[in-house]
Amino acid sequence: VEPTVEPGHGERIARYSEWNYRGKKYQDVGLGNPGMERTRHSVGMAVISALADHLGVANRWGGDRSVCGDVIMTEVHGSPLVLLRPRRMMNINGVCVAKAAAKYGIKPENILLVHDELDKPLGKMSIKQGGSARGHNGVRSCVECLQTDVMPRLRVGIGRPAGRTSVERHVLTGFSSEEQNIVNCVLVQSVELLLLQLEHPKPVFRSVIKVTFQRLKLWKTGEFWKIKL
Repeated sequence: VEPTVEPGHGERIARYSEWNYRGKKYQDVGLGNPGMERTRHSVGMAVISALADHLGVANRWGGDRSVCGDVIMTEVHGSPLVLLRPRRMMNINGVCVAKAAAKYGIKPENILLVHDELDKPLGKMSIKQGGSARGHNGVRSCVECLQTDVMPRLRVGIGRPAGRTSVERHVLTGFSSEEQNIVNCVLVQSVELLLLQLEHPKPVFRSVIKVTFQRLKLWKTGEFWKIKL
């Protein structure tokens, strides 16, 4: 399926000319708040942007008003893939996700949500195959709008706040320079997980990664291949 590019109100978005593809179509979504992509709460958006970079399609982000989000349409392992960054606030991200799923004909079980996770420390992540929102407002919105909880998720740890800092303030702040070094490594490994999930989407696939400072050193010295998933 060859992509075409359509201009619209100063924006360009890559679209597939034929979306009656009979095989599986996938949608990877970075949950977060538009305009706050560098905060902890929007780390899911950073992961999806990193995936676009890895696939060499980062220059194809375009605003799609019909789904209220930024979209890239590409292909991975021979299957169409929609990358989505919602343009609505986190607690109504599900509106964008459901609109995109309906427009491009993607089943909920083939929609992967990438989001921040308070109960995991920074540097740790996991694939979760559906289930409850576990208190995450963005996931809850997706469950409500899609009317199912079967969507797999990549949960990216941001850790809980220290001291008297409120959760609300914690999630809406950016990472320190030391933390950003860990985040950079997390982005690399998150992309690897997403690609593995696309290649092996069955529920038997599980992975939990903890990024230690020892592993970070391997990554910083260009020896990422030594880091075991």
